[in-house]
This record gives sequence, structure tokens and C-alpha cells, in this order.
Amino acid sequence: MKKLATGIMSLTLALSLLAGCSPSKTETGGAASGGESAQKPELRMLGFQKSNFDPNTDPVAKFLEEKTGYKVKYETLPVENPDDKLNLLIANKEPYDILKLSASQYNRLASQGALEPLDDLLKKYGPTLLTSTPQDAYDNAKVDGKIYGIPEKHPRAFVGNELVIRQGLLDELGAKVPATIDEFYDLLKLIKEKKNIIPLTGSQVQSVIYEIAGAFGISSPFDDETGSIRHRLDDPGMKEYLAFMNKLYKEGLIDSEWPVNKAATAKEKFTSGKAAIMETDFASPPTLVAGLNKVYPDSKLAFIPSLKGKDGKTENWIQGGGVSWYIAIPKASKNKEEAMKYLNLKIQPATFKELAIGQEGVHYKKDEKGAMSPILPKFTEERNNSDWFMTSTDAKAYEEMWLVRVRKDPLVASSFEEMQKQAPVSRKDPTLLAPPMEVVANNLQKLTKMETDYIIKVMAGAESLSGYDNFVQQFKSQGGSDMLKALQDWYAKSKK
Repeated sequence: MKKLATGIMSLTLALSLLAGCSPSKTETGGAASGGESAQKPELRMLGFQKSNFDPNTDPVAKFLEEKTGYKVKYETLPVENPDDKLNLLIANKEPYDILKLSASQYNRLASQGALEPLDDLLKKYGPTLLTSTPQDAYDNAKVDGKIYGIPEKHPRAFVGNELVIRQGLLDELGAKVPATIDEFYDLLKLIKEKKNIIPLTGSQVQSVIYEIAGAFGISSPFDDETGSIRHRLDDPGMKEYLAFMNKLYKEGLIDSEWPVNKAATAKEKFTSGKAAIMETDFASPPTLVAGLNKVYPDSKLAFIPSLKGKDGKTENWIQGGGVSWYIAIPKASKNKEEAMKYLNLKIQPATFKELAIGQEGVHYKKDEKGAMSPILPKFTEERNNSDWFMTSTDAKAYEEMWLVRVRKDPLVASSFEEMQKQAPVSRKDPTLLAPPMEVVANNLQKLTKMETDYIIKVMAGAESLSGYDNFVQQFKSQGGSDMLKALQDWYAKSKK
């Protein structure tokens, strides 16, 4: 929302609280505080686990109680086997009032009839919830035509990964950042010949490096190149990508231990100087530079953007922009209406902004262009865990608010901005806003592992590329065809 609208909302809410009055129930779905607070039941919320984090003692919990008048008891799932614990709690009809669920958890519980349909509750007590999140996100949340969970939209779409190399190494070699797949190949050869270190490293879960695969037209797990949903295995460019990676492996231009490397192992090889290039996300450069500085003081990273193919084109993957979490009210709740009122109070623009990034001049500041950045350490101390407490977002406004979190570290911020230069040549996965589907939930994890294992084996020469078509058929016979059909049926309807 515009600054003026946000300011008016903040002032209106503040004045109503000072006057001992409640905001309109049409706006908020319930009273904010004051005389009714004693009548409000204590609510119970169950969310995901975060290490060394007790939500009940976090400053955000106190802030929300003051703003909404609701006391909430917060609980978290365990790090180990969270789904097993969740299933047990639901089976025992534990009377939680609010659940923050992953897509697979949401789909399973909704299909089992364990969640309350929210359509009527949203209309009666959640008007702001309905307008703060785009309709396509709510369409995504429908199971058999009904909404069982409020979609918490991902903050924004972004390019999240890029290849990096130590700038000092480029300088030593008299080389420049490669722009094409051929220049990249020549750089790898030069590194091996001149420095005798691993040119490119990776880990066992990194099967498709989009900065490389984009040169062959592979930009996301699914695409709509043909007007319908297609898995990347059906893209002819995938075989070309695998042939290229296998060539690099045979010539000693990528890490021979790639198939067994853990992510931490690959990172250690890079920071110790044993390997020259690796793929990183935008949040990791501070730890990479800190590690490099122990061996190469004052290190700087050079980013290698998505490589151009033989035709001069390239692609990369736009991540995010879908639904991160689903906020549900279980059938076992004894406070369904109050839970919805509370959720609607949290999403009032001024309240949500203070929940997300705190107060201007205390937790964040603005520069002359209006860009917001955190005030440290206050922001970290009092808003570092605010994402855990979110139960939907003021979606449009949060796109900019989220960047405050990115800007907690200058190197993270600059890395993020550098990666966004690839956005014009990057594509979204067309299944991003597909609703939770049982056939997808039951097959995606298994099939993704199956595909990753196969690609890594082909890269390392343990599987021959001549068997590619047979593997694709096996992939489809073990659930891939059913998954693709479900996604295609949804996609065809969504375009009407």
C-alpha cells in the first residue's frame, strides 16, 4: 500500500486503541483490545520448528498479544520426523486452533477431513484476509473446491542462485567472467592446466545447475514450451546438458567426488582453494568470503551469470512467488470463529507491517529513495523470527518489506541484487500456483530423488546416456505420468 494509506491506517488503529474503542468488526473480524480482551479465549498455534527458538518468549509474541488482545500459546513440531508427530496430534484430536502447514501436510490433512472448511468463516470474519492475498493463491489452496487453508504467499519471485569464482583467481589467470558455454569450458580447462585444482565442484543433491543447463534450454523442473505442462526430462535439451556435464567429468573439469559430496564438503573445497567454482544461493556469500579470507585475505567473489548456448540464448529459473505455507483451523478446534478473527486482526496493514519489520526509526530506516533497510542489532533482536508468526501476508506490500531481511548483511544484499540481473532471461515454473494434489504429494519427492540419482550417475559415467529414454519411461511408470496428467488437467483449466 502507499505510504499515505499505511500511515492513515496506523493512525486510525492507534487512535482507536487509545480511545478504548475497537476497530470496526467489518474491517477486522473482531475487537482489537480493550474491554472484550478478558472474554477472548486463549488460542493454540502449532508451527514448524526453528533451531534454538521458543516462540512464546519472542518479542513478536508480546507485540501480537498487545495489538490483538488475544493470548496465544505457541508450539512447534520437532525437527526430526515432524510429519509423524503432526499426524499423531491430529489423530488424537489435539485441540489446536491454528496450524501452519507445508503443502504436503495441508493436502494430506485436508483430504483426511481433519481441517475445517474456511470459506464461510473467511466471508464472515476474514474480509482483510480475502483482499490482502491474490485470488490465484486462494485458488491454489482449494481442495475439492473448498478452501481449507489460508495461503501465505511467498514474498516475491527472484533469481536465487549463481555460479561464483574468486576474483583473485581470475586475475591470476588473466581471465574474464565467461558469458557463453564455450567460454566457460575454456575457463575450466585453463584452471585445470594452470592451477591444478578442481575447476567446478558440487554436491550430491545438485543435479541440474541452471546457470549451465540454461544454455541448453533447461530453466525449471516444469515448463510450458509446447502450451502444456512438460517435465524437463521430456525436453531435448536435457540430454544435451547431461552429455556436456559427462564430458566435463571425463576430462577432469568437475569434481570427481561430486556424487558423494555433501553440501558442506563442496563449500569447504571452494573456500580452501581446492576448487575454483561452485554454485551458491544469495544468502551464502558472507560465509564463503569468511572462509576464503582465511587462505586468501581480502577475497572478493565474481559472479558467473547464466551461460549463453550455441544459439546465443540462455535461461535461468525464477524461484519463489508461489505459496509458502497454508494456515488451517483443525476440526478439533474449540475456537474456530475466534481463531479467524485473530488471523484477520494480524493482517491489518499497520499491524502486519509492524509484525514484519517493526517500527520505522527503531527497527528499520529509509534512504532518500524510500528503500527500507534494518537497524541493527535491534531488527535482529526483535524481528528476526517474525516470519514464523506470519499467518498470511499483506502480499503486495510485503514484496518490499521482505527486502529488509535481505539487507541485514551488505554482502547478502549485493549478491541478491547481482543475481536479479538475470531476471530478464529467467522463467517461472508454470506449476508454481498449482493447488496441492494428492497424486503430486505422493510422487514428487520420490520422483525427484529418482531423477537426481540418475542425473548424477550419468554425469559421473556410472550410467550411459544411451539408456536415457528407458529411464524416462521408468520415471513415468512410477508415478510421473499420473503426476503430469494431474498438473496438465489443472493447467488447462487455469488458462480458461
